[in-house]
Amino acid sequence: MPPELLAPAGDWDCARAAIENGADAIYFGLDCGFNARHRAKNFHLDDLPELMKLLRSRGVRGYTTMNTLVFPSELPRLVPVIERIAESGVDAVLVQDFGVARLVRKICGELEIHASTQMSLTSAETIAVASELGITRAVLARELSVAEISKIAAATEMPLEVFIHGALCVAYSGQCLTSESLGGRSANRGQCAQACRLPYEVICDGKDVDLDDVRYLLSPQDLAGYDSIVALMQAGVASLKIEGRLKTPEYVANLTNHYRRSIDQAAAEGRVTIGEKAKQEMELSFSRGFTPGWLEGNDHKRLVPGRHSAKRGILLGQVRRIDGDRIQTRLAADVSLGDGLGIESTQTEGSDQAMLGGRVYSLHTDDGEKRKTVRAGTTAWIGFGRGEIDWSMIVEGASVFKNDDPKLNRRLRASFNVADPVTRRDIDFSVVASTGKRLQVTATLVGASSLAETVRSDIPLERANKHPASESMLAEKLSRLGATAFRMRTLDAVIDGDPMVPASLINELRRRVTEQLAERIEEPPARTVRVAGGEAMLAPIHADEPAAQSPKISVLCRTLEQVTAATRAAVDLIYVDFHDVRQYAAVKEIVASESIPFGIASVRMQKPAEMGLLRVLSRHEPDFILARNLAALEYFRESSIATVADFSLNVANHRSAEWIRSLGACRVTASYDLNCDQLADLIESVPPNWMEVVLHQHIPMFHMEHCVFCSVLSPGTNKTNCGRPCDEHVVQLRDRVGAEHTLQADVACRNTLYNATPQSGAETAAKLLGQGVRWFRLEVLDESPRQLIKTVSLYRDLLRGDLTAEQVWKTLGATNRMGVTRGTLESKRNPLAVL
Repeated sequence: MPPELLAPAGDWDCARAAIENGADAIYFGLDCGFNARHRAKNFHLDDLPELMKLLRSRGVRGYTTMNTLVFPSELPRLVPVIERIAESGVDAVLVQDFGVARLVRKICGELEIHASTQMSLTSAETIAVASELGITRAVLARELSVAEISKIAAATEMPLEVFIHGALCVAYSGQCLTSESLGGRSANRGQCAQACRLPYEVICDGKDVDLDDVRYLLSPQDLAGYDSIVALMQAGVASLKIEGRLKTPEYVANLTNHYRRSIDQAAAEGRVTIGEKAKQEMELSFSRGFTPGWLEGNDHKRLVPGRHSAKRGILLGQVRRIDGDRIQTRLAADVSLGDGLGIESTQTEGSDQAMLGGRVYSLHTDDGEKRKTVRAGTTAWIGFGRGEIDWSMIVEGASVFKNDDPKLNRRLRASFNVADPVTRRDIDFSVVASTGKRLQVTATLVGASSLAETVRSDIPLERANKHPASESMLAEKLSRLGATAFRMRTLDAVIDGDPMVPASLINELRRRVTEQLAERIEEPPARTVRVAGGEAMLAPIHADEPAAQSPKISVLCRTLEQVTAATRAAVDLIYVDFHDVRQYAAVKEIVASESIPFGIASVRMQKPAEMGLLRVLSRHEPDFILARNLAALEYFRESSIATVADFSLNVANHRSAEWIRSLGACRVTASYDLNCDQLADLIESVPPNWMEVVLHQHIPMFHMEHCVFCSVLSPGTNKTNCGRPCDEHVVQLRDRVGAEHTLQADVACRNTLYNATPQSGAETAAKLLGQGVRWFRLEVLDESPRQLIKTVSLYRDLLRGDLTAEQVWKTLGATNRMGVTRGTLESKRNPLAVL
């Protein structure tokens, strides 16, 4: 069976564009919040009944996105939203937050829950754990190859959804803290500021690296996965998803139509052929350049060429000559009067990817012939409006792009601005026409539900004198389905006794039976909505408190020298997170002298064939595992090694914390998306001994499958041929305001970019102590042993009440819990403030 084609819908026009161009399902957000497209158009709760009625009439499923983290104080507002969603007949909700998934299940067990890609499910092992929440579909991380997806599909019965087209985030979804760190705008709350699209410079071993015009080091090209459709179908993927709830209806129509054709061709012929014109049409809707993403495996240079990050469209060619307000170029695509073009400029202030351009005002062939359209392969003179372009900024050799095609846009709009439905549902008719009996017409919906409705005439049929009813006449009348959402597939007619069937009668019965069938189809499914079930989940969780104890300090170290320093500082627990796992063997010996327990951090993402990394960690016999993914929690659940759940599991409310605890975690680290008040809200809702709070750290902004080391410091394309420059060099990325952020690779060759400035929760310490929290963690990055000891001493004095938060900030040069510099928020200190 072909996979579902899932299209984005930000508004009614987008929904119609998806329906009329062949989508099997749409996904959409609600304007009451709780969805990861804060800036997108979204539907109102009151729209849901009508929207779902439209979708059911057309045989299209509808999924609501609730894929953000939710704080305890917000859960009461979410309960009636879930109730309305369930009652309206929405087919499924997409969820990131473990606690929200549990809340949905309590309120309505029949409502499907799809694990959003924000839940960071990257393996059959992580999916198996998530399935305990009642998940019915897993939206896989975009960083998986077809080979990895095939392994996951073979190892789980969970239906899988895979992104097939659209914008790519450089960081794992659900694991990007950049906007939160730099500007207090949480991507896990739908407020991503797209810092990945900004320029960066590379500093290697203290020296700037000359990369010429490669500046956009973290900005991937757009995913276009049509070449992988057949392989994904063979793997058994249930749904192929187009990204784009921020996009236009024309974009939705364009991409849905092309992928509908591709999926149908793959199902019929076992292959997909995409012509150059089709590719150009897709590029015109939106493109930063097309790439297979990670579907064909890691090719870091292809994924991120680094020369631009904005939409450009189709590359037409290069400027050969400039004459007044005209340029000469040889066209790689058709160009018509009124098309939108852009030309790379030499402008440097304000943008490293500046383009100038406008609408095509005139067109001439090279021999001077005036044209309305010039075809690809032709050398042409393209004229622009007088004064529209500053030609001093354009040089010969500059690239020319076509970025808008009004004719294409009109055609795309026409595909969904229609009076009668284009995409219809098949029905089978059966007719019994017998002289002396009432005419009977039955309409049966083709498909799994096989709904059927039957109508009969009020009076018996008379014998015909001249023109008795025939099957061809009945078929011709019944097939006139005009404004309905139906299409006749077959007719089964039983005709007895030469009955006379007036055209008016068969038309009336056709109208009545299709109206009744449509009403049946449009009815929402019968569901049990348990209001009390949701309200029961809102109450804080209370438990018997252990005897009060003095505050405990744990330190996360990234070098053996830091471990030695932390031991000298007599901390209560040492976590280690090393690039080279062989170094873990030395940790136990270092901490033994002071009898300090130690823990090892797992990798944040666990992909197929990486369970061996967990076995390696267990062989070093740590006292704790700092579990950063669901597979790590599950692996050590029945082990003698205790687990502490880390921030990357994105715990933001008491019901997600409760579930993580049920997986064996002795303590839980709150998500870094929580500010002071939200953290206090979480602590108030759980026993405080459940929590371990990070008071000091360099926020891990981007966590990426993409390797910048390989992309810019190696001739290779991936970890099999890169030569591992990450082992040899110390690298920082400098942003637009001059901050130099440390880049590191983990044992699985994934990169993390850490904020240059440490973030401090010192201002929260007194309140957290008052709430009963006793475990506090400090995370160091590249600090010297001396700096580590000083940091521990400062926070120890803070927890004793001997220092103020201001003294800690001043001494360490740290930012506050919100991640912005103390004092005014100036654009020169914050690269996101200008976005």
